[in-house]
Amino acid sequence: MPTPAKGPRLGGGAAHERLMLANLSAALFEHKRITTTVTKAKRLKPYAERLVTFAKRGDLASRRRVLGLISNKGVVHELFTDIAQAVENRDGGYTRITKIGNRKGDNAPMAVIELVLEPVSAKQAVVAEATSAAKKDAEKKDAAKAEAAPVAETEEAPEAEVVETEAAATEEAPAAEEAAVESEKDAK
Repeated sequence: MPTPAKGPRLGGGAAHERLMLANLSAALFEHKRITTTVTKAKRLKPYAERLVTFAKRGDLASRRRVLGLISNKGVVHELFTDIAQAVENRDGGYTRITKIGNRKGDNAPMAVIELVLEPVSAKQAVVAEATSAAKKDAEKKDAAKAEAAPVAETEEAPEAEVVETEAAATEEAPAAEEAAVESEKDAK
């Protein structure tokens, strides 16, 4: 859990605050949006996003960790199946807080906190599609190179030519050195 803010806690005590956040997050996951005070919404946001991150992992340890905080198995199941799949491509920012004005009775500032289940923006989707297409193209080129490489190795004629050219290069190297030495003597 993130470091609590200084000052009084939401419910008066630490245990009551933990229970309130767990119940608020369960209601958020069940209804996808809830109306609460701005203070509670701001405290709920990191708590709920952390639980969504656990749901995206999807392993048994994460599920048990979330079940330790939220006791409703149906809500946890919905979190791990529906919500985790909806936010699979999103790197963060799973919730959105919108202020809606003050409550009529006590003038408390109110807000709506909701899950952001829309797909990632169209621009980011296009970039992801282009990246995957580039990877596929690179894999095809690598496969084509791999197919061409064994053909060259099986032919014996190019290997014989390589051996002959290496031998000629070693014979020409001393002659080139002697020519360089003679040209230096002539230059002096």
